[in-house]
Amino acid sequence: MTDRPYVLLKAAVSVDGYLDDSSAQRLLLSSPEDFAAVDELRAGVDAILVGASTLRVDNPRLMVRSAQLRQKRLADGLPETPAKVTISRSIDLDPQLPFFTTGDCDKIVYVPDAAAGTAGQRLGAVAHIVGAGDPISLPKVLADLHRRGIRRLMIEGGSTVHTQFLADGLVDEIRLSIAPFFVGDSSAPRLVGDAAFPFGSGRRMHLAQVSHEGDCVIVRYLLGEPADKP
Repeated sequence: MTDRPYVLLKAAVSVDGYLDDSSAQRLLLSSPEDFAAVDELRAGVDAILVGASTLRVDNPRLMVRSAQLRQKRLADGLPETPAKVTISRSIDLDPQLPFFTTGDCDKIVYVPDAAAGTAGQRLGAVAHIVGAGDPISLPKVLADLHRRGIRRLMIEGGSTVHTQFLADGLVDEIRLSIAPFFVGDSSAPRLVGDAAFPFGSGRRMHLAQVSHEGDCVIVRYLLGEPADKP
């Protein structure tokens, strides 16, 4: 495919595959070194995508944290932080979330076609609202991002978004950070949910790299031919 961005799915999990625990407080899985490495990854992409549930639960800013990295982006003629993207079927999003209020960059919300008008009234002052089918079509989302000049997209959660993109065969690379502890809570969110994935036991992904950041092991897998070379 040449009409969609290169898609990097980035996630941090416990040894037993959980993205978080079930407490009200966000579980920090990455080491300080890994947080710094992820900041560099963010600075190197054109857009970051998270699901609407992640916005409501984790309240992320999705900003490049390092002042030096932000200045480098500005020197390269780029916004100080990549575009922010979310997908919302219910459009139950607060326009005062940091996702919308922080960063001099584009914010894009993909919604069902039938909800685009209502979403525009609610969020149109703080984001670009785009109807992407009914139900929402992920290929349409990626094609629209490509038309907007997005060539590298990083997905940062959560489990539902991971599952949908992976099951649809729309991920080119996985960067998985494995934290050295267990969560052991079946009610907590896992990396993915149930789905028929293209890469099952009969089709293995290509291991591209194994490294570590602090006490976290970093694993990179490639999933077939990328849309655009990284």
